[in-house]
Amino acid sequence: MGRYIDDILQPGEKVLYSTNAHWIFFLPAIVLWAAALALFVGSGMIPAGPMVLVLWSLAAIVALAALYKTATAWFHRWTTETDVTNFRVIHKTGFVQRQTFEMSVDKVESVDVNQSILGRILNYGDVTVLGVGEGGKTLDTISSPLAFRNAITARPAGA
Repeated sequence: MGRYIDDILQPGEKVLYSTNAHWIFFLPAIVLWAAALALFVGSGMIPAGPMVLVLWSLAAIVALAALYKTATAWFHRWTTETDVTNFRVIHKTGFVQRQTFEMSVDKVESVDVNQSILGRILNYGDVTVLGVGEGGKTLDTISSPLAFRNAITARPAGA
């Protein structure tokens, strides 16, 4: 299965910039994997007995939750595309139930970037694209939000 953007490009349209959901979506899964590992390691540090079995069981339950969180974060990243072409801003989410947002670059009135402190450190944030007479859309937790904004607002010399 190819990328959504490749299926919808118009004649003469070129992709100028692509980004995706940031890897921070994996943070809950990472925390759960660390907790499962800590429980498993902890089970080896106590004397043999029923408590070891309890810790192994807890580690298995937490590992299953971590596996679920890993799969859902991966699927979200896999099914989310955000692109800027020379004609449009395009954002697509979903697999079976697809949601798309497209706006002509000529209709973009402003592009606002909202980053937390952690977002600035790890280079992710929320980008709100506002259009002239078209409303707007907030794209949550995307990678390199400033580069994405610059790809939308940059105009070639003489344009």
